[in-house]
Amino acid sequence: MAQSKVIISCAVTGSIHTPSMSEYLPLTPDEIATQAIEAAEAGAAILHLHAREPADGKPTADPNVFMQFLPRIKQATDAVVNISTGGGQHMTVAERLMAAEKTAPEMASLNMGSMNFGLFPALERFTDFKYPWERDFLQNSEDFVFKNTFKDIAYILNTLGKKNGTRFEFECYDVGHLYSLRHFADRGLIEPPFFIQFVLGVLGGIGPDPENLVHMKRMADKLFGDTYVFSVLGAGRHQMPLVTQAAVLGGNVRVGLEDSLYLGKGVLAKSNAEQVARVRTILESLSLEVASPDEARAILKLKGGDTVRF
Repeated sequence: MAQSKVIISCAVTGSIHTPSMSEYLPLTPDEIATQAIEAAEAGAAILHLHAREPADGKPTADPNVFMQFLPRIKQATDAVVNISTGGGQHMTVAERLMAAEKTAPEMASLNMGSMNFGLFPALERFTDFKYPWERDFLQNSEDFVFKNTFKDIAYILNTLGKKNGTRFEFECYDVGHLYSLRHFADRGLIEPPFFIQFVLGVLGGIGPDPENLVHMKRMADKLFGDTYVFSVLGAGRHQMPLVTQAAVLGGNVRVGLEDSLYLGKGVLAKSNAEQVARVRTILESLSLEVASPDEARAILKLKGGDTVRF
């Protein structure tokens, strides 16, 4: 689908980075709300949200924690709220869905396949941890499969999509995930426009090479024609180069401390808003306009913020 404006998504905290990696990673409901609102004010039309235990920053699926920041975000901004169904390591599918089922958001993320998800190389760079769970969390990823079977995906599509009108950010970490998405479209479980997030640079998924991004887009064009829009997530230091390439190719962009802790080489981002402001500057320097939340809703055919349960 041709777009006149670029949607900026911001993934505020995620479940990948641990508290010891950056003092600026938002952990408590107050920090998540504050940084999400600031990101929206800086130009993010979509806020991709996870929750963490306030005491130690460990990823949690508890809807009660989500409800400590979701109403505040909605009250302060008109940004689209996108709740993760990825959850965190070793959560069951039912646990991963709890917050989205309770709140019926406009959007939810959905990983399109089971995969190895290796975070353990971070142990080569980080050795001192504030909380006991952090080291084990990273090390255990060496023997962890992020489970998203066809049955799991169909369940999520029916539970959130069919029952609640939630639309999805389809996270595709490799070319095979695009074919899985086509399978569900052919089954009639999803309808266009499809919002496809190309995810590059996670160990276990497709690598962060510019050629891979071009290949992902080429295959998505073949499979979905003009019925989809794409966005790009570049992990770690690949964030800004890959999202810039995405914009040049006519796509949308995702930034945020879930995807990268840095603003530039060796420079920690002090907030999500800093990354949003940086990518907005890049877009505007390319003579591209940034989409407002309502423009994003129109492009993606979302149900509207007045239909959610928070």
